[in-house]
Amino acid sequence: MKPLNGLRILEFDGLGPVTFAGMMLADLGAEVLRLTRSESAGAAVFDQVGGAVLHRGRAAAPIDLKSPQDREHILQLVDHADAVIEGFRPGVMERLGYGPDVLAARNPRLVFGRVTGWGQDGPLANEVGHDLNYIGLSGVLHAMGDADRPPSPPLNLVGDYGGGAMLLVTGVLAALIETKTTGRGRVVDAAMTDGSALLGGLFQALRGQGMWSDRRGANLLDGGAPFYRCYTCRDGGFVAVAALEPRFYAALLAGLEIDPTQAPQYDVSGWPAQHERFAALFATRDRDEWVAHFAPTEACVTPVLSLSEAPAHPHNMARQTFIDGLPATAPRFDGERLEPGGSANRIDIQTAVANWR
Repeated sequence: MKPLNGLRILEFDGLGPVTFAGMMLADLGAEVLRLTRSESAGAAVFDQVGGAVLHRGRAAAPIDLKSPQDREHILQLVDHADAVIEGFRPGVMERLGYGPDVLAARNPRLVFGRVTGWGQDGPLANEVGHDLNYIGLSGVLHAMGDADRPPSPPLNLVGDYGGGAMLLVTGVLAALIETKTTGRGRVVDAAMTDGSALLGGLFQALRGQGMWSDRRGANLLDGGAPFYRCYTCRDGGFVAVAALEPRFYAALLAGLEIDPTQAPQYDVSGWPAQHERFAALFATRDRDEWVAHFAPTEACVTPVLSLSEAPAHPHNMARQTFIDGLPATAPRFDGERLEPGGSANRIDIQTAVANWR
């Protein structure tokens, strides 16, 4: 048994956060059905790229959202669903006739999960955009990267997946729990701008207390601290150094053979010089030499693995973090990793309806 066994969720296919949310819910045991568009649509092309992970564990039923016949099939599925998740721009589902009011009239317990970049309202609600635009508005993007360069895109992890998909999953699951006592569903509005801002809450709080600067690369966790950043090694590889606590910092200095009196940890004025000193030292050995050197210590020095290297690392192999080179399910329950659900096969909409009756 998986935690979400017995839940039925309709996923209106799309890119980015709604796809990741569907994967998470399916990994956790929900029966998720992807309602996909025609083969000419962008989502179908995405099947060939990220589908091995992001579309795993759930069947897909090709549909035409404007077809009267398919509309009736979709509404029949809604009758037996616990939740719907979608990632269209505001108003699209309403114009297609699948808005939350219409679906709630058929199934009052239905949770309607929506994820967008800007949210369902506000001056930018109907504007186009992507992850980078949304996290730019939240203030989080400005804090990332080197001081003398433009901010660095953190892949699409902060907006699409962290601020979007994870907040959508959290909201949907919270609403489903509430439904057990109220008997009525909720409309969940997960905006990537909201979620990204929430993820950056600690740094806004620190800034408000004068403990965080808007200057990139000058703060404790943004690479400004010489003991919390990455360094280039002799072979071009990198190590991650995260010696935040005093005893870990002491272990780092010992490993680098630096006199602690010459490198006080929180002398911020001395950080630039310490960074240069650390960088020069790490450049004298290959990455894996440094990793082996610090392995018996508490210095918090680890390798920065490439995407191709990560699946072969002994720790990841022992935990089966990757299966056949792709990320496995997470989190674990009672110490066990959940197996992915069924294959991402395609079925016709009539079969889907019959299966859910």
